[in-house]
Amino acid sequence: MTALFSLLSPSEAAAAFGIALLAGAVKGLVGFAMPMILISGLSLFLAPDLALAGLILPTLVTNGMQALRQGPAAAVASIRKFRVFLMIGLICLLLSAQSVRLLPQQALLLVIGLPVTVFAVMQLMGKTFSIAGQTRRSEAAVGGVAGLIGGVSGVWGPPTVAYLTALGTEKTEQIRVQGVIYGLGAVALLFAHIGSGVMRAETAPFSLLLIVPAVAGMWIGGQLHDRIDQVLFRRATLLVLLLAGLNLLRRGLLM
Repeated sequence: MTALFSLLSPSEAAAAFGIALLAGAVKGLVGFAMPMILISGLSLFLAPDLALAGLILPTLVTNGMQALRQGPAAAVASIRKFRVFLMIGLICLLLSAQSVRLLPQQALLLVIGLPVTVFAVMQLMGKTFSIAGQTRRSEAAVGGVAGLIGGVSGVWGPPTVAYLTALGTEKTEQIRVQGVIYGLGAVALLFAHIGSGVMRAETAPFSLLLIVPAVAGMWIGGQLHDRIDQVLFRRATLLVLLLAGLNLLRRGLLM
């Protein structure tokens, strides 16, 4: 604990707890956006590497909770149902990660942010866009795009959510599928940053402590999720997706 407070003050720790609680609540409600909220909020007053370290373990734990909320059997069923998306996405992520230094991140953020923002705005305005049914071709295409983008930018949530929303995926299954997809990514993120030195003995206690408010927020968001219908869930998801898209555009334009 002494080592932790050498990295941040008690007031900064309290602010970090509040941000983690909010991030957990949003994730519990719509299934995504925790890393976006954590990195955006923590980076306001912490060094970027400490902010990144802080989000790793809460993201890993809450994604595991999200994937397993209806039990292991339901999680396995979702893996089987979206296996093409997962396999193609993982392959493309691993391939594109090797070229991360060759591509301008600013352009990538704009390429992701613009279609996601346009999709969310059109949907919120009542301009419906949907995919008639889940096919291997559509899964492979979207999984490949999400993987390619994720490997070079660390952002694979918005394309995934846009796809699941366009499919009209039932809210409970959508939350579970997101947990499975992001959970696998969170495991990769943990090992990647153990290797990079971001997650180390000095920063790990901070990340561990943020698990508590993140899980508490997940419980709050989960209670709200259980009380809203499919239409309201879809609208809440689109609003968060719009904020995610605008945040990506902001980062791309200001880099």
